[in-house]
Amino acid sequence: MSTTGSASQEAASIKPATGKLGVMIPGMGAVATTLIAGVEAIRRGLAKPIGSTSQMSTIRLGKRTDARTPLIKDFIPIADLDDLVFTGWDIFGGNLYDAAKTAQVLDRDQLEQIRPFLESIEPMPAVFDQHYVKRLEGKKVKIGKNKCDLANQIRNDIAEFKTKTDRQVMIWCGSTEIFLEQTAVHQTLEAFERGLVENDPGISPSMMYAWAALKEGIPFANGAPNLTVDIPALQELSKKMNAPICGKDFKTGQTFIKTVLAPAFKVRNIGVSGWYSTNILGNRDGEVLDDPDSFKTKEVSKLGVLEHIFQPELHPDLYKDIYHKVRINYYPPRGDNKEGWDNIDIFGWLGYPMQLKVDFLCRDSILAAPLALDLILFMDLAARTPSLRGLGIQEWLSFYFKDPDSAPGVYPEHDLFIQHMKLKNTLRHIMGEDLITHLGLDYYGE
Repeated sequence: MSTTGSASQEAASIKPATGKLGVMIPGMGAVATTLIAGVEAIRRGLAKPIGSTSQMSTIRLGKRTDARTPLIKDFIPIADLDDLVFTGWDIFGGNLYDAAKTAQVLDRDQLEQIRPFLESIEPMPAVFDQHYVKRLEGKKVKIGKNKCDLANQIRNDIAEFKTKTDRQVMIWCGSTEIFLEQTAVHQTLEAFERGLVENDPGISPSMMYAWAALKEGIPFANGAPNLTVDIPALQELSKKMNAPICGKDFKTGQTFIKTVLAPAFKVRNIGVSGWYSTNILGNRDGEVLDDPDSFKTKEVSKLGVLEHIFQPELHPDLYKDIYHKVRINYYPPRGDNKEGWDNIDIFGWLGYPMQLKVDFLCRDSILAAPLALDLILFMDLAARTPSLRGLGIQEWLSFYFKDPDSAPGVYPEHDLFIQHMKLKNTLRHIMGEDLITHLGLDYYGE
């Protein structure tokens, strides 16, 4: 629990969110354009920030009887949406109005209302290598003598953007790269930076963007399942530069539902014998995931959820023999409107079998955009908060990821509701409020 003196000191030490917050996005496709167009529509009063915890959620302070429940955005010093400035990199060229039309997430009438704003943002040439994303061909890419040169070109872009903004955050919204396992080049910062010079194949474009951001002291969030900052080298750099990092792969559709249902089965001690998940989607993400190497990256991210929630080693009678299968199928007619279908075979009292079937017809980028917004605002908050920025990994932001990151030796928390409590308690802590335990003994007398 917080004490009054230390609490007020902690809250007072958070730097205010003054000036412009620059948002840098590698990969300005469906998610990025939906995010940016949405922020502008909200700023103009044309829409509400539905799905955003930072903008629409309240937070209880003190006891239930205290009736103190402000909006989170009024409780903590996060940046105002009017202060967000966007830039980024993309391999296809054109301005964001063109990119949003191509993505076909938002309707044409909505885009026309903010067309001049979107046309004013043109992505910079991107660092791209088709080896890591086989189904795409780059049309507007940087050229360099080696990966170190390319990464430093990103740093030059960041330096230019720093002259126009007061603080910066980078969030990867690019495509899923091929599956990579950690090798020697990932183990230390020295080895990684040598690998940049030597063009080590273990260093992907997303790692180069992350390295460039962290070298500039800028927080980095990863919306894809790529192996990126979840390596010792970049975790070392994050702590060295006081630049926060967090998990990977936005928790949007099917996995979001899994992290709601699986905790319910676990707390009621209902067994699960099988969980079959399949997806169809037709956007660029679906096209990229049609490649087996990129699909494996996504598969590994999605498969870890149930194992960590169910803890079969602790509950062998319920979950030891669970069969978990994940499929993703590219189906162009569906576009960004993904369908996630789950068949869950469960069993209850005396082992009697039951089934649950879920068919989630969702809009992938509509679900992802508010998560990206929250991460931008909360990562900036972490960078301004002394007790958070030195941590490196921001585990309290696990709420937003399929694949949360955690300190070495500590298993990640996947349960959506535990993640949500951790997020809110972290905000209470940094603002000097008592943590909520739900113990409640002092409400009921002796």
